[in-house]
Amino acid sequence: METIAPLWLWLVFAGFVLASLFVDFVVLRKQGAHAVGVPEALRWSVIWVALSFVFNGLLWWAVRDTTGSTALANEKSLEFLTGYLIEKSLAVDNIFVFLLIFTYFAVPAAYQKRVLMIGIVGAIVLRTVMILLGGWLLAQFHWILYLFGAFLILTGVKMWWAAGKESDLNDNPALKLLRKLMPVSQHYDGEKFWTVENGKRIATPLLMVIAMVGLTDVIFAVDSIPAIFAITGDPFIVLTSNVFAILGLRAMFFLLQAAASRFHLLNYGLALILVFIGSKMVLIDVYKIPVGVSLGVVIGILAVTMVWSSRTAPAS
Repeated sequence: METIAPLWLWLVFAGFVLASLFVDFVVLRKQGAHAVGVPEALRWSVIWVALSFVFNGLLWWAVRDTTGSTALANEKSLEFLTGYLIEKSLAVDNIFVFLLIFTYFAVPAAYQKRVLMIGIVGAIVLRTVMILLGGWLLAQFHWILYLFGAFLILTGVKMWWAAGKESDLNDNPALKLLRKLMPVSQHYDGEKFWTVENGKRIATPLLMVIAMVGLTDVIFAVDSIPAIFAITGDPFIVLTSNVFAILGLRAMFFLLQAAASRFHLLNYGLALILVFIGSKMVLIDVYKIPVGVSLGVVIGILAVTMVWSSRTAPAS
């Protein structure tokens, strides 16, 4: 695996992530269990987006300083931005599934913040492993690009046909497996993951929720990671754009939770993005679509879908 990022930038990235998680967990502990409102979610969303752009600026400077090429620095910065936007847009669909999970398990609003924080840490660890492994596989076996591309196209087609249909967690195989593996209490016990009933130590619904959130994120990562690899073959840019998008996932969840009905058509747009990125991967040896074009297509699809959703949103 080859990356244009110097070692010091890897260390800065690790410091960014650790510092961000530390601050977030400290704030979480001081605030205690509470429902997150739209103003708080909006403030944190702005902070996470700002940090992402600061890091992208640092990436641009590092590439130009290392290579002496402004054009290459611009290209890598665009790759980061495109990957970040792809992960952010696909995360919206992920968030709708989280909403379904929280509703199904009747998770109190005060506990949702902690569930998402733990889920984000787990997602960062698992996605790092997946990205490094995926980067190694692509470096060793170029033809895997075609498999990833075909998979994204099929996933996009499937998402298009499933858009607008109600999901049912009762039919979720992951949930059925978890219920077989561990007994679960019918009641919450504060923010605890384990409780004691009839002298036996069993899981609370909160542990089940965290497990479902983690499994859901891994499933969505199978879509998003190959999609970003189609934009850039640099594992550093894939990893950093992915992680910075994930860091803002919790704040974005609470923002979208308040306006979920206004994005009822977004899955159609996400389906088109997956088909486009999959096609880009399949055609990479025939014609390499410029990064700027990819960014424009992704932004254009999202913009059209958002406007379409807003104009046809069902009356509340």
